[in-house]
Amino acid sequence: MRQSPVAYYRSPAPQVLGPSNPRSTSAVAHRLRLGRTIAITSCILVMPIAGTALGGIPNDIPRIRSVLHAQQQAWNRGDIDGFMNGYARSPSTVFVSGDEVRRGWDIVRERYRTKYSDRAKMGTLTFSELEITLLSPDAAAVLGHWSLKRAKDRPHGRFTLIFKRLPEGWRIVHDHTSAAP
Repeated sequence: MRQSPVAYYRSPAPQVLGPSNPRSTSAVAHRLRLGRTIAITSCILVMPIAGTALGGIPNDIPRIRSVLHAQQQAWNRGDIDGFMNGYARSPSTVFVSGDEVRRGWDIVRERYRTKYSDRAKMGTLTFSELEITLLSPDAAAVLGHWSLKRAKDRPHGRFTLIFKRLPEGWRIVHDHTSAAP
């Protein structure tokens, strides 16, 4: 298990100083109970707000996985346009492979259409070893392995994807893909 670089500091337990007059002990006890009640009530009221601020994050990992699964299925049907539905339809979408950077959904789509112009070139795509890290309620990084099974070869490699939550759902905004030698 990886160690977190975050350091924790444990502060000493607070000390309650009461009045020197023993007859005032019940007043101190009342104030302590009141303070404890206020603290507990505050926690109860803040918890739903904190949960709402995270906005369904536990459900987002399966949603991101489903985008990748849909891409894999589309690819294996020979459907480049269906595969491209996983990307943000934006001029700022980035695809990096080899020593080239391509910008824009249309340009990335054209690259796929040119490089994989028929089913034999497309082969059967498999994504594996997916590691999805939520960076914020609206952003995630995905590290994974890709492989193609074709009649004459078995190209494979790694990818790092940046997903962004958009009105249409989670979409890839940055793709850095490399092929193994």
